[in-house]
Amino acid sequence: MLSRSTLSKAQAVRRLGKTLPRPALAAVQRAALHTLKPHHQQASAVAASDANPSDNTSALAQQALAPLDTFLRRHNGPRPSDIDAMLQALGYKSLDAMISATVPDGIRLPTPLNIPSSELPERELLAKLHEIAKKNKVFRSFIGTGYTDVVVPKVILRNILENPGWYTQYTPYQPEISQGRLESLLNYQTVVADLTGLPAANASLLDEGTAAGEALVVCLNAAKKGRNVFFADENCHPQTLAVLRTRAEGFGAEIVTGDYRSFDFDTLSGRLAGALVSYPDTFGNIGDHKALADKVHELGGQLVVVADLMSLTVLQAPGEFGADIAIGNSQRFGVPLGYGGPHAAFFATTPANQRRIPGRIIG
Repeated sequence: MLSRSTLSKAQAVRRLGKTLPRPALAAVQRAALHTLKPHHQQASAVAASDANPSDNTSALAQQALAPLDTFLRRHNGPRPSDIDAMLQALGYKSLDAMISATVPDGIRLPTPLNIPSSELPERELLAKLHEIAKKNKVFRSFIGTGYTDVVVPKVILRNILENPGWYTQYTPYQPEISQGRLESLLNYQTVVADLTGLPAANASLLDEGTAAGEALVVCLNAAKKGRNVFFADENCHPQTLAVLRTRAEGFGAEIVTGDYRSFDFDTLSGRLAGALVSYPDTFGNIGDHKALADKVHELGGQLVVVADLMSLTVLQAPGEFGADIAIGNSQRFGVPLGYGGPHAAFFATTPANQRRIPGRIIG
């Protein structure tokens, strides 16, 4: 047998042509033509034009040993005749003429892209990308503010995240992956509802800041006319407060910040639509928010709790101490840090807010 570590493809092809007898050469030709359907026409042309069986077999064997998992071969695209027909219908003689007429010169590159002519198969490209990735230097992150690196147990990685049941059809006539995706999203909603203690959960939002902005809108829509003040604890994550202030501008809402433990909420009587508090806060402090929930409800507002999903496996669920809405990001459930996000957010609330939930609900 020929070793790939000692013989190049070219050497293997030449040796194959020299060692096989003529009947075997003919068999190799037929086998190569049979298995190389994408290259059938090219192989037939080579066989017809080359009278030397050894050279003929060498060319066919080269095609047989060529990688079949290249990009162009695995992707459908227009044929030259299709391109000509489309250009003719549009009234252009070439692709360059069409691009010149549609794309401004100011945003076009003056020279063609430097794309290598040789095409790497998928496995070799992945190996090359892994080599490049090894040059990265991974340091410990101290960014915090809701982002914490995690370790995903291999049993979860194999049986849940890499489970092919999420991306294969559930019936022979359904080629889409929608069923597995819907099931995984339903499981996600169920986990969020269980951990937050709030029965209505959506299938994620963009990030925690966006979820806070959506919670603000829910509180404003649920509040009586004239209530446009929203309290936010000063120890929430800074990026969450920044998005909240920006979102409030478009709705004419007033954001009041302070320490929820010492703030006089009675000053907002008749104007309070809701309050936002972090659990734990940006410094990792875990507070008791039962009294806060009672006070906000007394003033006619709703309590929004920014929670850490992983911490809720050991902490009291927000719904149990009176939270009306629980939000946060799901990065803690095995998503890489990604230089600080964004990461998918969760949003859970009470049945009274079911018609006001942003995003989509599965089930």
